[in-house]
Amino acid sequence: MSSKILIAGGYGLVGGTIARHIRKIKEDVEIILAGRNPKKGENLANELGNARVVSLDLNDLQTVKELDVEQVDLIVSAVQDPRDLLIDLAIDNSIAHIGITKLADDISPIALKALHSPPKRPIVLLGHNEAGITTLVTSKASQEFASIDTIEIATVYDDLDPVGPMTAGDLESEELTLRSLIRKEGKWLWVNAQQHTRKMNILGKIVEGMPMGLLDIPSLGAITQANNIRWDFVQGESVGTLAGKNASHEVYIDIEGTLKSGERAKHRTVISDSKGQAHLTALGVLMCIERVLGFDGQPFLQGGLQIPETLLSADQAFKRLQDFGIQIYQQD
Repeated sequence: MSSKILIAGGYGLVGGTIARHIRKIKEDVEIILAGRNPKKGENLANELGNARVVSLDLNDLQTVKELDVEQVDLIVSAVQDPRDLLIDLAIDNSIAHIGITKLADDISPIALKALHSPPKRPIVLLGHNEAGITTLVTSKASQEFASIDTIEIATVYDDLDPVGPMTAGDLESEELTLRSLIRKEGKWLWVNAQQHTRKMNILGKIVEGMPMGLLDIPSLGAITQANNIRWDFVQGESVGTLAGKNASHEVYIDIEGTLKSGERAKHRTVISDSKGQAHLTALGVLMCIERVLGFDGQPFLQGGLQIPETLLSADQAFKRLQDFGIQIYQQD
């Protein structure tokens, strides 16, 4: 039986890229592109085939009530949903849900609702860097260490790499910089990002980054027990731009600790996508969709809260990223 997927923000930059990724791997999936201006999505729906557009404005409760979710298997939310309307809709109608916008301090209402009303289909929290790809690759890279002291991650946003209006708004939001999560000397700290910047060497240049409260940080604490963990947003030139090509998107993962051989070491792993940030984020969502709906050949998942690290093994994710041409390598 074919599946039906509703994408909120489905014809935006990230949402549209997710839709195209889905169509590449599954021709028979019906894709519903939901947004405030359905006419803007008609060209994409025609391009995809077996797709249609519907009206959805999360500031207008009536459009949510009128949304036809009969036989929808999965809701993918590529928009801000501050009232958790789509998560509530999914739980109340036994529909799976993947949302990419909830940060570390946003998820307690979802967790408590799930405890009171256990979801019959997976509710996947993807408020991670690149929809979980960074944490999965970091988990893979950490396997060569016996113990880890510090994990420092920097994601470089190139001004020439287009981002959607939601992402642009997030990166410019003062609210996000006032409350950022880091782990320092074993303590979890909520800090003002502008007062806790970090200088680092990226491609031979000293740049400055600011932390944010992404879900990668507490998740990596659970996976690695590292005493110091942070993720920083950096603006700068990408590998692609420096090479005179189209802007690419890079994530730099520095892990310091004791190797299984007993040596002390600091290793840097780089994730690079020549097609940019939106392409990489959409791939993270796609891998979760494949697992939730059984497109990977494994059985459908049952209910409960999930994160990409519980859906996918690090080795499985690493191989899938390589299938899509994502470069992952160690850098001296």
